[in-house]
Amino acid sequence: MLSSTKLRENVYALLDEVLKTGNPLEIERKGHTFLIIPQAPVSKLDRLIPRPTIKGDPEDLAHLDWSDATRQFLGRKARLTI
Repeated sequence: MLSSTKLRENVYALLDEVLKTGNPLEIERKGHTFLIIPQAPVSKLDRLIPRPTIKGDPEDLAHLDWSDATRQFLGRKARLTI
């Protein structure tokens, strides 16, 4: 167990040791114990949230006529410019 004062004196060396060995570092401050524990980096892809996907053939969507839905959304007089 290490005091917060000792941690402050050698913070970078102690953090490097935790990374090197993988052993957690215990620190005591005002009667409370804290642990510094190394964690393996997490891939950005692992943090993705699953989303609903297309059910069926995506090619079917390419041939849909969206003109009626577009007119209803934009109003009959509005024009869609691309």
